[in-house]
Amino acid sequence: MEPLASLAKRKNSGSGKLSKNSKLFKTILAAIHEKKGEKVVALDLRKIPEAVADFFIVCEAPSQPQVKAIADNVEDRVKENCGENVFHKEGFQGLQWVLIDFVNIVVHVMHPESRKFYNLEEMWSDAAVSEHP
Repeated sequence: MEPLASLAKRKNSGSGKLSKNSKLFKTILAAIHEKKGEKVVALDLRKIPEAVADFFIVCEAPSQPQVKAIADNVEDRVKENCGENVFHKEGFQGLQWVLIDFVNIVVHVMHPESRKFYNLEEMWSDAAVSEHP
């Protein structure tokens, strides 16, 4: 569970809560869809006091090259469209689970087996889940 280790070390930013209508949220979803990310869901964590972010966006890709392509595209599009840099990222070595942390939104690009094993949707079952086909 290495990618989650960095979340415990983060500092809460004072930038306020985001919404699903934020430019960052929409840009991330568009970047995932551009590279054909599958089973895209957003977990709304804003009502969970222990949550480390406002949203988790989770998607999967059937191959390691596609996991990398999605993750790279998310990072590039956010920088291009929102002017924001990644706070932290990890998982690019194994490409089974890439975590891209934008502080208020954390993106998880996962290989199907990793997604099934870690089951983030169940782990954060108190969060409101919305699908983004």
